[in-house]
Amino acid sequence: MNEIKKILTCAGSDPCGGAGIQADIKTISAMGHFAMSAVTALTAQNTTEIRLAQAVSPEMMKAQLDLVFTDIFPDAVKIGMLMNGENAAVIAERLRYYKAENIVCDTVIMSTSGKQLLDDEGLRVFIKKLMPLADVITPNIPEAERLCKMKIHTPEDMEKAAKFLSNSTNGGVLIKGGHLEGNALDILLYKGKFYYMDIPRIDNPNTHGTGCTLSSAIACGLAEGKSVPEAVECAKKYITKVISAGLDIGKGNGPMWHFVQ
Repeated sequence: MNEIKKILTCAGSDPCGGAGIQADIKTISAMGHFAMSAVTALTAQNTTEIRLAQAVSPEMMKAQLDLVFTDIFPDAVKIGMLMNGENAAVIAERLRYYKAENIVCDTVIMSTSGKQLLDDEGLRVFIKKLMPLADVITPNIPEAERLCKMKIHTPEDMEKAAKFLSNSTNGGVLIKGGHLEGNALDILLYKGKFYYMDIPRIDNPNTHGTGCTLSSAIACGLAEGKSVPEAVECAKKYITKVISAGLDIGKGNGPMWHFVQ
């Protein structure tokens, strides 16, 4: 058996199990590692809508992180849905305090249905305090547009956005191009070099939780000692298999089958 790594996810819950900490735990487990979670928020959602989202208190956020780090120190940390600036600040402070490594930040700002999942203060804290700690950030097109305050229509626009965001982080910037037409092109900027991951688009409308799954898979790769480009490439292959499995559950944008391997 390969060495089991300990991966911590800080994210919101999804009672239907397709996204959030549930997707993260499934991904980490499918990749052969030990999953831990610090819950940032509870949501009432299914494959058609997010009806309600409530953040945990900053005290609860801090306590969860302290008790994980002082007992089972994570080999990698994935940051997902944050909800507000208070919890974003707590997470950033605790990660610095414990000198956490292999940090992946999934920039969860809006849901697919358009519900805001990170308030304005949370976005400011994310940019100022969490992005500088990240080994890689993983915005999709709408998230990159919000972060960069620009429209993205082409791969060249994705490159411009990656360069802009690279000024706020010492790590890699992965712009996910799934919202553009054509192939599923993702572009990674890492240490001044672009890496292009271009695959044919998979004909499957059920993609609930793809961002959560991809970022968790990247965290697993970093924990295993892979470089950022290697971890991103392996995660991209994994998410492709997961989507290709063709799971069809739910009335809306359904989840994927994480254990396809």
